[in-house]
Amino acid sequence: MAVVEALIQTETDGSLSFGNHSLAEKAKKEDFEHGGDLYKVKTYAVMTKLEKNGLFAYESVPGTSVTHFTEDAEGVTFTVEGKEDAQLTIGLEDETEYQVLVDGTDIGRMRTNVGGKLNIGVELSGAGEVTVQIRK
Repeated sequence: MAVVEALIQTETDGSLSFGNHSLAEKAKKEDFEHGGDLYKVKTYAVMTKLEKNGLFAYESVPGTSVTHFTEDAEGVTFTVEGKEDAQLTIGLEDETEYQVLVDGTDIGRMRTNVGGKLNIGVELSGAGEVTVQIRK
């Protein structure tokens, strides 16, 4: 499994990896600098949460491990892994419509709420890693 032993790290391609869904007890790492921003991660089997510059960026219930997380003006792309199906909440632009693809399958256009949060469910049980692309 692709857990992130360091809890959060920068990959050689410049992307971010975070979370460790195999931990029995909550662990966190604060003030991780990546691309000029400060990140904070809290993670364990029950939940994984990422904040960027003190603002919400990602949360999963139950916990997940996320690799190759990249974001730009058009959205985010990442690979997620967990022991069971997960509910993901992603922090994006307020009241904006996005196209969502899970493992290459178009699951439709979704709109963020007033707070910029987008909720999606991903089937992870027995799937290994799943790639998620969220684009304007």
